[in-house]
Amino acid sequence: MNLSATILLAFGMSMDAFAASIGKGATLHKPKFSEALRTGLIFGAIEAITPLIGWGLGLLASQVVLEWNHWVAFILLVFLGGRMVLEGFRGTSQEDAPKIHRHGFWLLVTTAIATSLDAMAVGVGLAFLQVNIVQTALAIGCATAIMSTLGMMVGRFIGPILGKRAEILGGLVLIGIGCQIMYSHFAPFS
Repeated sequence: MNLSATILLAFGMSMDAFAASIGKGATLHKPKFSEALRTGLIFGAIEAITPLIGWGLGLLASQVVLEWNHWVAFILLVFLGGRMVLEGFRGTSQEDAPKIHRHGFWLLVTTAIATSLDAMAVGVGLAFLQVNIVQTALAIGCATAIMSTLGMMVGRFIGPILGKRAEILGGLVLIGIGCQIMYSHFAPFS
């Protein structure tokens, strides 16, 4: 795979994490750049690891991974998104709501895993091509770190405009990503 194809693949793989990080940034109270960078690094690290895992699994049992990865991603994203939507509809007013300055580590890891399962499927496919999987995985991880950090900062500006609806919107984005994953899996069969 040449350099331009690797860069396109890397940024294409980072779009789910970008959308999710906008929602994460919108739900925080004035997130600082350090929090955006932390989120970007967590998303980027996981997005770099999953194609390596997929590549390894592709060498072993690609069909099993490809049959189930979309279901796992869908369930995780709908669960996380549904949780965010419910939190957004809770009865607290904007003034009474606690101001969250930082997302929990495990929440970010779970979201990152859910948005990176497509990269694992790509890794499975890359196992059958002549690619340097380490370079490709690093490119995907770096692109995701950049896009997730940027997404958090974009979310910082959207959050105050949307208020409590930002959490609902962020949850709906995660649910939408999950539905898009399912659609793209079943679309060839329709």
